[in-house]
Amino acid sequence: MLRYKIDVLMELKNRGYNTNRIRKEKIFAEATLQKFRNGQIISADNLDRLCRTLECQPGDILEYVSDE
Repeated sequence: MLRYKIDVLMELKNRGYNTNRIRKEKIFAEATLQKFRNGQIISADNLDRLCRTLECQPGDILEYVSDE
């Protein structure tokens, strides 16, 4: 199972991207913001955009955890 290693919305906020700015600049759709809030995994396109925005690698954001 994949899960977030970081609080994505908090990290975006720390970088100056509050939810109002994200919506206004159309960085992420509301559905994607909701996925961040619920801990749901986003699409590869959104992951690419998130990595560019946070200037990081996918492994800095996501981790694999065994279901066992």
